[in-house]
Amino acid sequence: DLTRFLILSALMDGEKGVSELQEVCHVSQSAISHQLRLLRDRSLVKARREGQRVIYSLADEHVARLIELGLEHAAEEEV
Repeated sequence: DLTRFLILSALMDGEKGVSELQEVCHVSQSAISHQLRLLRDRSLVKARREGQRVIYSLADEHVARLIELGLEHAAEEEV
């Protein structure tokens, strides 16, 4: 899913709240929240509370490495 990929890519740069992710993905807050729920259920992102705000980050460095590998593979030219 493109939205989930954009979320994961944005989180590679560091923690972000829903509104920041909404700006990156150009979708509604409810759509971002839904995708974040799916990513949390799959242990790809984690969340922490900062007052009333929820801050999201990648679950660990393995998630970032998987994204990097996928991008490298996609960039390879066919031989």
